[in-house]
Amino acid sequence: MTKKYKGLWLTLLTYGIALIFFFPIFWMVLTSFKTEADAFAFPPQLMFDPTLSNWRIALFESPFLSALSNTILITLLSTTVALALGIPAAYGLAYFPTKRSNFTLLWLISTRMLPPVGIIVPLFVIARDLGIRDTVLGMVIVYTSMNLPLVVWMMRSFFLDVPYEILEAGRIDGTNLWQEFRFIAIPLVVPGLVATFLLCMIFAWNEFFFAFNLTVTQASPLSVYISSFKTAEGLFWAKMSAGATAAVLPVVVAGWFTQRQLVQGLTMGAVK
Repeated sequence: MTKKYKGLWLTLLTYGIALIFFFPIFWMVLTSFKTEADAFAFPPQLMFDPTLSNWRIALFESPFLSALSNTILITLLSTTVALALGIPAAYGLAYFPTKRSNFTLLWLISTRMLPPVGIIVPLFVIARDLGIRDTVLGMVIVYTSMNLPLVVWMMRSFFLDVPYEILEAGRIDGTNLWQEFRFIAIPLVVPGLVATFLLCMIFAWNEFFFAFNLTVTQASPLSVYISSFKTAEGLFWAKMSAGATAAVLPVVVAGWFTQRQLVQGLTMGAVK
């Protein structure tokens, strides 16, 4: 098989895989314009009379705006705090390692391996006793803890890709530790910083388990709002699809406009 045909088959395979992953999103958007009867019809209907009633109910007759504001606030605050705590830690682990550095890194990543159901009871009790259950502050603390290991591991790898000779040159010129960190290291890892920020935002935006168990009404994010369409009366599939489409749209748009920075950050240091 010639190189030309290999490239053609690889392209077709890539498009095929992309369509497979995109199809659930397409079907969700399509279902959001169906009536509840059409949404549950079998076999599934591709031809139907579209309606906007699901969008009207999901956006204006449900607590969508409240959930959206909670999600934006919790996501931005938790991501910012995780970066503020994790970047200096990653810098120290990258350039000033100790005998316990590897153990610290393994301990950090092990916290992400814990099953959420195994820690939800103590988290619930702590949040209740501290009076931060169903509050933005409580969710920010939980999401910060959830994303902090990711920030430390990713930013440490990006810092390690920076040639150490650049930092040494700065020290010869008289920079102190803060100037070295702020004016030399950080500008060199901006693509990685953007990638880390976006990934933390996505994880916080999409998280459901902790939010479902630690919030009620005051601090409920979009992930919990979407689940509210499953009630004792049944599953309102079309309305849920409309709410879910509105919930994922900001992340999809943000990922679309920042895909270059995201790819650049994730592949930083892959090719020397």
